[in-house]
Amino acid sequence: MISSNDFRSGVTIELDGDVWRVVEFLHVKPGKGSAFVRTKLKNARTGNVVERTFRAGETVPQATLEKRTMQHTYKEGEQFVFMDMESYEEMRLNPQQIGDRVKYLSEGMEVNVVSWGTQILEVELPTSVILEIIQTDPGVKGDTATGGSKPAIVSTGAQVMVPLFISIGERIKIDTRNDSYLGRE
Repeated sequence: MISSNDFRSGVTIELDGDVWRVVEFLHVKPGKGSAFVRTKLKNARTGNVVERTFRAGETVPQATLEKRTMQHTYKEGEQFVFMDMESYEEMRLNPQQIGDRVKYLSEGMEVNVVSWGTQILEVELPTSVILEIIQTDPGVKGDTATGGSKPAIVSTGAQVMVPLFISIGERIKIDTRNDSYLGRE
């Protein structure tokens, strides 16, 4: 159990049979009446955001999340196969469980799989990945790093905006949090 006075950003709680992550919190102590905690909570499974008010000192169950390091070994049909790096057990996840991060998932990549009980909540990729450009418009003489950008498709099928001088076959570093080009590798 965790007290509403101990809420911090990132704390996970169980509420109404679901897992919620505290996004924002504000302790309010009005001049008249008792204190309360106004929070903004994000559902860890669906991503819905709600605002909820708790009395000061009210206790709620804290959600225990398990984070395991796993390696993406191969793709079988629509499912992605991951191997636990400690027990060597295999786990199969579908694209819906991984979410939009599936576009940067490549074989051999180590990820963190966050679960609550038996439910997979999210797959955390590294903050940056290095992938090869497989399709883009050819660069022409005179293209500069500050000139502009063009779309490029990387080996996993994701599309990112890259500078005009980047060409097919080059390996680039991409920020997975905001889909931005970080540089050549």
